[in-house]
Amino acid sequence: MNNAIKATISFIKEQYKTENFIPLHVPHFGGNEKKYLLETIDSTFVSSVGAYVDQFEVMMQNITNTQRAVAVVNGTAAIQVALRLIGVKAGDEVLTQALTFVATANAIAYQNATPVFLDVDLDTMGLSPNSVAVFLEEFGDLREDGCYNKKTGKKISACLPMHTFGFPVHLDELIEVCDKWKIPVLEDAAESLGSEYKGKSTGSFGKLGAFSFNGNKIVTCGGGGAIVTNDLKLGEKGKYLTTTAKIPHPYEYVHDEMGYNFRMPNLNAALACAQLEQLDNFLENKRTLAKQYESFFASNGVKFRTETPNTKANYWLMCVELENKSDRDLFLKVTNDNNVMTRPIWQLMYRLPMYSNCQRDKQLNAEFLEERIVNIPSSVR
Repeated sequence: MNNAIKATISFIKEQYKTENFIPLHVPHFGGNEKKYLLETIDSTFVSSVGAYVDQFEVMMQNITNTQRAVAVVNGTAAIQVALRLIGVKAGDEVLTQALTFVATANAIAYQNATPVFLDVDLDTMGLSPNSVAVFLEEFGDLREDGCYNKKTGKKISACLPMHTFGFPVHLDELIEVCDKWKIPVLEDAAESLGSEYKGKSTGSFGKLGAFSFNGNKIVTCGGGGAIVTNDLKLGEKGKYLTTTAKIPHPYEYVHDEMGYNFRMPNLNAALACAQLEQLDNFLENKRTLAKQYESFFASNGVKFRTETPNTKANYWLMCVELENKSDRDLFLKVTNDNNVMTRPIWQLMYRLPMYSNCQRDKQLNAEFLEERIVNIPSSVR
C-alpha cells in the first residue's frame, strides 16, 4: 500500500507540475472574469439588481435546458427555497441520503421539516431507488393528499437525492418510485453542474433542481446558487420569494408573505457568467484528468470511481475507493503529510448530534463507502 501511495503522490505532482501544496479543488479564472467585474463596478449595480443577474439566469436555463432559473446567494438557500416551493411545510418529512454534505440536511431543517435518511447505491454513491421503494412499502401510507409515514404520522412531502461528486443518481427509477407514492422530487444538483443522465442535464428531472457556485465548485462566483425548473409558475414564485416577497410597485414597500433576502448580487453574477462561458472547457479538462487517473490507478491496484452507464459525470471531485478503513486512513495521512490534499467522504448525517434521532434504514452501502472513499486533487489544470 505504501508504494501505491508514494506513486500516487508522484503522479499527482506530475499532473499539476509542482512540488508545492496541491489543494483539492481551486477555481480557474481564465476568461472574462475581471472584465465583467469591472463593468459591474462601473455600472454601480453591484447588488441584487443588474444585467448580469438576468444573464446568469438565462445561461443556466440554456445549460440545463429548463424553462426558468432563479439566481440565489448559495446552494443551501436554493435547496431551502425549493423545498418550500415544492410544498414542504413545518412538521413534514423529506426522504434523503445520509451520505451527503451537511447542507442537504440543514436545508430541510431550515423549513422545520425532518430528514429521513435512506441508503445510497454503491455505483452512484447517491440515493438508492430501491432503498426508497423498500422504505415506502414498509412505512408509506398513501392518502388522497399525498404520502404519510405510518411510524410517525407525518406527511412525506419531498424526496431530495444528491448527485454525489457530480455522479448522477438513477433518476428514472427514483422518480418512478416517488410518482407511485405521490412524492415530488427535488434534485440537490449542487455538485453536478455539467453532469448528464441519459443525455439530459441533472437538475432538470425533478420538479426543481438546486445548484451551488461556491468557491470550490466546478464553476464558482465566490458564493451563489440557482434554482431551475420547467414549471414557470414555480419559477416566478421562486424569484418572488427570494426578493423578500415584494409586490412590484414604483415606490411602495408591499410584502404579502414571508420571503427571503436571497437574491444573488450582480457582482457575483458577473463572475458566474464569465465562468459559465468556460464550462465546456472545464468539463473537457476534467474528463481528460479523470481518464489519466483511471489508467494510473488501474495499474496500481486502486479503484478509481468512474461514471455509470447512461450518464456523463462532471468529475467535480474525483475519488478513489480503498480496500478498508485502515488503508483509507493511511492514504489520507501520507498524502496530506506530503503536500497533496486528500479528504474522506463526509461523515454520515445521523452521526451528527442534531440529526442523530432521525429515522433511517440500515445504511449498509453508505457505511461501506464512508470507510473507503477518498477525494483526490481535481482542479482544472
